[in-house]
Amino acid sequence: MSNKQGGQDMNGQAVPVRSRGVMLVLSSPSGAGKSTISRALLERDPRLSMSVSMTTRPPRPGEVDGVDYFFRSIPDVQAMVAQGGMLEHAKVFDNYYGTPRQPVEEALRDGRDVLFDIDWQGTQQLAQNAREDLVSVFILPPSLEELERRLRGRAQDPEEVVRKRMSKASDEMSHWPEYDYVVVNVDIEDSILAVQAILRAERLKRTRQMGLAQFVNGMRQDG
Repeated sequence: MSNKQGGQDMNGQAVPVRSRGVMLVLSSPSGAGKSTISRALLERDPRLSMSVSMTTRPPRPGEVDGVDYFFRSIPDVQAMVAQGGMLEHAKVFDNYYGTPRQPVEEALRDGRDVLFDIDWQGTQQLAQNAREDLVSVFILPPSLEELERRLRGRAQDPEEVVRKRMSKASDEMSHWPEYDYVVVNVDIEDSILAVQAILRAERLKRTRQMGLAQFVNGMRQDG
């Protein structure tokens, strides 16, 4: 899919307006529907791709470097952090996880959007390091009762895990004011369409349309 907003004019000339890509963040408590919405967005929009994280843990069977994760050593990641080469990172037990800056920057320059499935802490770091490119959406459940019903309906977590997720949900939801948009996921299809609408609108922001000033000035001169 082209990232040119204007396409071609009546004479078949290319309109030199390109949009810079968007860093789209989805966050939510577990069970609110974030993963389902993310999968649908990726399936429906060829211009959108999932961010690939970097980790210092060893690859698991079947995992591919550069596809599932970028697998690097602890000294390599520590050096990248020190040099500003990570957009966000965290140390979980003995391993680092995070988002390398370079592949995201390359995608944005090419007009490709990058989807992030991260928590509020990672979103805060992204906001500090790349606020102009960031569009953040928080997914809320319609009620705590419905959230618990969805968690139990997945039938993949033991009772203790469900209780921990529900206990954690209250703290996670308290961070909703930090996000640009909030979607209450009553109906999954409506929520998918809402996030698609957000992405379409953000792509059309004046500040993201590169070459727009030259394009308009050229038309004025021609007139």
